[in-house]
Amino acid sequence: MTTKQIDYCIELAHTLNFSRAAEKLFVSQPTLTYQIKLLEEEVGFTIFERSGKGAALTPAGAQFASFLAGMREELKRAVEQGQNFSATYRDSISISLMVRQAVFFLPEAMRIFSETHGDIQIKPVFQYENGVEAFLRNEVDILFALKEETKHIPGIAVHELFESRIYLIADRADPLAGKNIIQEEDLYGRTLMVGGGSPAALKAVQHRLINSGKIRYFNSPDHDTTLTNVAAGRGICLAPGFLNDHSGQFAWIPYDCEESFSCVLCTHKADRRPSVTAFLDILKGLYREAVAFPL
Repeated sequence: MTTKQIDYCIELAHTLNFSRAAEKLFVSQPTLTYQIKLLEEEVGFTIFERSGKGAALTPAGAQFASFLAGMREELKRAVEQGQNFSATYRDSISISLMVRQAVFFLPEAMRIFSETHGDIQIKPVFQYENGVEAFLRNEVDILFALKEETKHIPGIAVHELFESRIYLIADRADPLAGKNIIQEEDLYGRTLMVGGGSPAALKAVQHRLINSGKIRYFNSPDHDTTLTNVAAGRGICLAPGFLNDHSGQFAWIPYDCEESFSCVLCTHKADRRPSVTAFLDILKGLYREAVAFPL
C-alpha cells in the first residue's frame, strides 16, 4: 500500500465519484480506477461498490477509509514534526511523566538547558499509564518514577530527585483548609475518596484510616475524577505532593504521617550522552535549591 493509494482511497471515499476524485487528485480516471483495484486486491476485500452513478463504500470500506484518514493525518503530523526537528535540532531527549505537574520545575529546567544546548530538544511525553513499558522499549530516554517502582528494572541508572509527602486536598471553603497540618482525628466523620491507582505508601495510609471505622469512603477511578468530586463537595482526599499543580484552586494541607514518596528519574545505563547528564544536573539542582517549596 502506497501513500498515493491511501490518498486516492480517502478522496474517492469523500467524493464517491471516480471522475471528480481523479480531477481533484490531478490524475486520469483510469489511473485512479487501477490504483483502487490494486489496493482492494492487496487488502483482500471490496472497498467501493461501482455503479453507473458512481461509487459507494461497502461497510468494510467505510471503516477502512475512516482508519486511513486518521492514519494519514498522523503521518502528516509526523512528517511536519520531523521537518521542524531537522531544521532546528541535532538531537532530542524525551522524558516520560504521568502528569505535567509531577516534575514541577521541568519547564524551568528546559529553559535553562536551552541556553547552552539550543540544538537539543527536550521532549516531554505524558503517559498516565505504561510509562515504564515505554521506557523499557527505549521509546523514551528519561522516566519519572517512584523509587519503589524501579527496584526490579534492569539496565537502568536511578537518579534521586526529591522526597514528596502526603497532603490532604480539600475545597478552600472547607474548615480543614485553615489548618497548618492535618491529624488523623481531623478526618473522623468525613468522606474520603480512595483508589485511582494510589501508590503503595498512600494506600497504607488510606487503609489505616478506613480500618479506624471512623470515616466514610468511596472509590474514585482516577485523580481528575477525585478532584472533580472534591470541587463538588462530595468529599476530601489524600494525595502525593507531586500531583499539586499549585494553581490555588484547592487547599493542600500536609498530612501528619511517616509515609512519603521517593521521586526519581531513570535513565538507560547505555545512554552516556553528556547532554542527558547536563539536563539531569539542572533538574536536580533546581530541586536542591527549592528548600521551602512544598513537595
